Amino acid sequence: MSALDDRVAALAPVPLDELVAEAALLTRVDRKYVLPLADAERVVAALPAGTRVLEIGGHRGLRYETVYFDTPDLLSWRLAAHSRRRRFKVRTRTYADTGVAFLEVKTRGARRATVKERIDYDVDDRERLTPEGHEYAEASLRPLGLDAGIVDELVPTLVSGYRRTTFAPPEAGLRATLDVGLAWELPDGTRLETPQVAIVETKSGARASDVDRVLWRAGHRPVSISKYGTGLAAIRGDLAAGRWARVLRRHFAREGGVRCAA
Repeated sequence: MSALDDRVAALAPVPLDELVAEAALLTRVDRKYVLPLADAERVVAALPAGTRVLEIGGHRGLRYETVYFDTPDLLSWRLAAHSRRRRFKVRTRTYADTGVAFLEVKTRGARRATVKERIDYDVDDRERLTPEGHEYAEASLRPLGLDAGIVDELVPTLVSGYRRTTFAPPEAGLRATLDVGLAWELPDGTRLETPQVAIVETKSGARASDVDRVLWRAGHRPVSISKYGTGLAAIRGDLAAGRWARVLRRHFAREGGVRCAA
């Protein structure tokens, strides 16, 4: 067991239903931080007294697998890379420890409001769009005014995997997640692993949380990162880094990530 695992194991557990009830926020601000794995252990050690950790079936570090779908010319990726107001993301998310999967569609419209919706999905279909999944994605993208044929073009473009630990600080309604063991894989089998990188995301109201202040005191500031956008740019050297250039230089493939050829 690592020092980080020891720190997590020392925290009291919180069940999923209680976490969801406590973290239901009317307005939520998400802040993301990228930090060395060694710093993550120190951040967990400095969490406010009374912080609890999500535990499901005895697991505190839950394994996630996400399959992203995009067009052959990477329309979804390009819209995000260039910060277009109208953008979308279609993905399946599998919770590997429970075998539960969802098809998720995340959109951002002209008013910059982000909407994420999902439906139950068969885990065996996670790498393809079923007729039901196709219909759901098409209905979700229609309000953006995108060409109806875009969904027909969607194919698996990138698979990401990581292990997530979710924390419930004592402040009402707050939540933070820690992702480690980050890896990305292309359809051709090319794989990128970043075992020494951690991503922390805080979810709070407009005011910064105690967890944000812990990160700030450790010298970390929020950054722009997307597991799909940044991951694809990191593993594919032919794509311009764009808005993720600084994060890529500091933390991912272009600064020493572990690339494994197919």
